[in-house]
Amino acid sequence: MTPAKRQRERKREEQLKEKEERKRKRRQESENKVGVEAGVDPDIAGIIPGPQPLPEEDAVV
Repeated sequence: MTPAKRQRERKREEQLKEKEERKRKRRQESENKVGVEAGVDPDIAGIIPGPQPLPEEDAVV
């Protein structure tokens, strides 16, 4: 194996390790999200059914 090929292989292995680390961090962050209950769709979490209050810019003073 030539030195250049060995260097490329080391670089590739290093990149794979970094990618796995980033993936692990993202997975851990998504598991530790605050305010998201288990089994609740995060897109609709916190939505209250029924009439909604008027935005401040449209509120009558």
